[in-house]
Order: sequence, then C-alpha cells, then structure tokens
Amino acid sequence: MLFERRSLSDVVGLRLADGREVVVKARADDGRAASCVAAQEHLAAQGFPCPRPLTAVTLVDGLAVHAEEHRPGGEVLLGDSPNVAVRYAAVFARLMTGLAEVRVPPPLPNPRWARWDHNGPGLWPPIGFLDERDQSAVPGYVVEAAELARARLLAADLPCVLGHADFEAQNLRWDGEVRSVHDWDSLAWQPEAALAGAAAGAFANDSPPTLAPVVSSAAFLTAYQDFRGRRFTGEEREIAWAASLWPALHNARWEALHGDPPVCGSAVRAQAAERLRRANA
Repeated sequence: MLFERRSLSDVVGLRLADGREVVVKARADDGRAASCVAAQEHLAAQGFPCPRPLTAVTLVDGLAVHAEEHRPGGEVLLGDSPNVAVRYAAVFARLMTGLAEVRVPPPLPNPRWARWDHNGPGLWPPIGFLDERDQSAVPGYVVEAAELARARLLAADLPCVLGHADFEAQNLRWDGEVRSVHDWDSLAWQPEAALAGAAAGAFANDSPPTLAPVVSSAAFLTAYQDFRGRRFTGEEREIAWAASLWPALHNARWEALHGDPPVCGSAVRAQAAERLRRANA
C-alpha cells in the first residue's frame, strides 16, 4: 500500500507484484460511476493529463469500484490572482472541449455541492447528515443569497453538457504546465455556463475552501470564452455568475452546521451582492 485516503470515496494507492503502481477507488453506487470513468477514459486516450482508467466499474457489496493508473508528482498551483485564474481557465476550456466529444448517460444526480437543480422540496438538496442538524445555525445572508442564486439558475433555458464540477486547486497538479487533473467522480450534467461559473468561483480552493475574488472570477470567465473560441450570451453570463456563488454557499452552510470558522461564510458575506448583481438575480 502506497497511501489510503477516505472522503466521499475510498482511495487506495497500491504497488502490484509486477511493480506497477495503481489507484483503486470505491464509492457508494449512485449510478454515476460508469459514466464518469468512461468520460475519464476518453480524455486520457486523447492525451488529456488525467489518470487513465485500467478497469471498468465493478459493483462490489454496493460499492462502485475501479482501478486507474497512479500519476504521482507535481505541485498544487496556489493563488487566486487574475493571472492564476487565466491558467486554470485554459485547462478548464481544454477539459470541456474534450468532454464535448463524449457520449455517455448523464452522471445524475449531480454532486451534492453542485446540486442546485435538485427536485427536493427545500432550498438545499437533501443531504441527511446535514439536514438533521439545527438549520438556524446557517446565517440569514447565506440562505438569502442561496435563494436568489438558485432561482436565477432554475430560470435558465440552456442545454446541459458534461463537465467537471469540482475544478479546484486541490484536484490539479502542476510542474510548470498542468500535470494531472483528478476527481473525475465529480462530473456533472449542467449548462456549460454554470459549470464554467462554478469553476470560476472555486478554482483557487485548497483547504479550507473559500471563494476567489470577483476580479479573478471575471478573468477566468473571459479567458475561458477566449480559449473555447465562443462568447457567452447575456443569459449565459448571468448564469455563470449565479453558479459562481453556489459551491461557496454550500460550503458556508457546511461551516455553519459544523461550527467551523466561517471562511466561505465571510467570502459570501463580502461578495454575494456583487455576484448576484452580475447574475441579474
């Protein structure tokens, strides 16, 4: 065993008897894994810097399990300046261009921090271990911003595409250029502008997560459109800004319900009004 990590998935690095180093991932089967791994395999085959899957997804005791190559090395690219944002936007545009060629069943439901499109009765997607906590701990400004952002997102009439919904610094490694993009379990099926917007807000996240400055999110979105070779419509620009806020709102709620320092909460308090203004929400 080379390493073991547990979060939403159990991830184990192994050195096999023949000397190969592989990573085995196991997570609760919610019907998403096969599409995510198939998309990852397509990108790896096209030369995109991501681990190449070595097996298909197998169901084992209710868990979806697969193995992929181990791609060690590289460093996290830290910083949330506009210049750093442009570097991340270039990778995200390349990623989205590659995923546009993939034909797989949509990996639904979307990851919980990006699930503003849930069909549950309340504001937040149903998450049992969060819902059972005292919701009065969540600041009113977080709830209000979430209501406005979600309403704007739900009002959109845009086609959904496949995209990476956890595009954060902690999930990429660099050695001058990008070396590897990880966390392919976190693919989502949402409008391209929403996916780009979420990435524009979250690209600098390491631990704990926060929210990039508005000027850096703006640089990310402008550069993304340049690299993709098309301009967003007015509606897409608004949806991008609404989506840029949603992951931070999810994280701010998490902080409050766990009694953690309000890192995302403080960023939301400082930036929500401007992001919502740009979203026309």
